[in-house]
Amino acid sequence: MRVYPCPFVAEQRASEFYRGLPAGLGPWAAFAGGLGYTRSGRTRMRQFCLVLALAMAMFAPIGLTQQPGPYKVLKTARVGGEGGWDYIYADAAGRRLYIPRRGAPNATPAVQTRLSIYNLDTLDLVGEIAGVGGNGTAVDPKSGHGFTSSKPISMFDTKTMTLIKTIDAGAAQPDGIYFDPFNERVYVFSHPTKDATVIDAKDGTVLGTIDLGGVPEQGVGDGKGMLYVVMQDAQGSVTAVDVKTMKAVAHYPFGDKGRCNGLALDAKNHVLFAACASSGNPPAQPAQPMMVILSAEDGKILTSLPLAGGSDGAVFNPSTMEAFSTQGNGTLTIVKEKSPASFEVEQNLDTMNGARTIAFDSKTNHIFTMSQERGPAPPPPPGGGRGPQGAAVPGSFTILTIGK
Repeated sequence: MRVYPCPFVAEQRASEFYRGLPAGLGPWAAFAGGLGYTRSGRTRMRQFCLVLALAMAMFAPIGLTQQPGPYKVLKTARVGGEGGWDYIYADAAGRRLYIPRRGAPNATPAVQTRLSIYNLDTLDLVGEIAGVGGNGTAVDPKSGHGFTSSKPISMFDTKTMTLIKTIDAGAAQPDGIYFDPFNERVYVFSHPTKDATVIDAKDGTVLGTIDLGGVPEQGVGDGKGMLYVVMQDAQGSVTAVDVKTMKAVAHYPFGDKGRCNGLALDAKNHVLFAACASSGNPPAQPAQPMMVILSAEDGKILTSLPLAGGSDGAVFNPSTMEAFSTQGNGTLTIVKEKSPASFEVEQNLDTMNGARTIAFDSKTNHIFTMSQERGPAPPPPPGGGRGPQGAAVPGSFTILTIGK
């Protein structure tokens, strides 16, 4: 739908709008038509503009956020607990769901940093490890060791749910984290140092660092010795890493797509799905997030598809040949791989506002995300810009289970 400046819209353009009103607008269409727009009716024109803006606000997002499809929110578990969070991690083998929670010692009452651990099937809290926080978690099911991307990095026992030791990451600021079963190594990504710290999951030894050539976010391995990491820079890209030599071997730029946070991989067909927050040169305003789909072998971009919001995580389900992206505006976009060269947006599902990170349970084919309720947002700062969020509603932290 085109947007025309108000109240100085031309009579012809107003007539075009009347003719183009969707039938579903019902009384709004009748009211707008009844305003009796004339060239001299400046007051009526302002009324019309208000109606136009309201109608657009009501109906413009529908095409993105309410697309029918097979997926739905199966369960919402209001598990409570205060404190910040970032990534969510599903251990399909151990049937555990890990969420590091950041503390706020100066809050009233004080909020403690801890790693919250839930039963993956019931979402009941099964334990917490005090003092272990960070951004994300990774688990080696073979050794039973878990790691969090905290500073210092924490290594814990998944069976006893106790801290084993902490690991110095030097100048790195741990953020994203990934466990690769190919060689039982953990990769911890750092924004300011633009690298990955490599850790032996068996004993927690630091094996070295990998220069990634950009600001790294999410990583994913093919199970055969290649690791792919998406970059958060203004110009998005993926860095391909040979894990045997611990060196970057290729960089795949995205052109006018950038600020990418999510990455998923169809390992069988060597297809990467990168969820990016901006597109266009210069970037579109407001931003149009896109999923860039490319070959993992040579970086050739196969296509790009619109996302329903800014993503902070992506996963791929090889059983259904679908890629999933969770967005901070409370939507989940599902992309169907019809063939290794054909893709389409299958569904945009409403989830929960703020539910921006994602985990996948390969046993049940369920998707997990989480968020919390917030009160009314304060007014934006003078002069424009993004305003602060509303205060978190105590006890409202919620885990969502999504499936068919």
